[in-house]
Amino acid sequence: MKIAIRQLPNAAGLPSPAYASEGAAGVDLYAALAPGQKLVLEPGARDIIPTGLSIALPRGYEGQVRPRSGLAAEHGVTVLNAPGTIDSDYRGEIKAILINLGAQAFEIVRGMRIAQLVIAPVTHVALVEVDDLDATERGAGGLGSTGLGGEGAR
Repeated sequence: MKIAIRQLPNAAGLPSPAYASEGAAGVDLYAALAPGQKLVLEPGARDIIPTGLSIALPRGYEGQVRPRSGLAAEHGVTVLNAPGTIDSDYRGEIKAILINLGAQAFEIVRGMRIAQLVIAPVTHVALVEVDDLDATERGAGGLGSTGLGGEGAR
């Protein structure tokens, strides 16, 4: 499948998104800050980082802006609304909402890999309001009710 992508003026000279390996699910997104601009995310702070890209997704697909595992593991920096959703009818600039959950300030500079973009199919369904739902073994058991968190987890 081919998807049209447009590099905006603020991304001039930055690498085009590409899969890093044959098995990669996402393409890296780069910070399209102004040349020489630095953005410092203090611990607990968040900011919206431009990527300098816009895309034309076909109907029936979405773009998911996801964290980069290295940034999360090494610095505590992640995508706040992960995954951020890019609807198929959106044509504006892709941006990543990053948050610093780490203990140290984190500096973002032009060209830094800040997130990844995964293209995924979307299924639309017809929601039908009913008076009752069918019974299941789990029922209305909430968080931890399936025992995934260990004995007594809630």
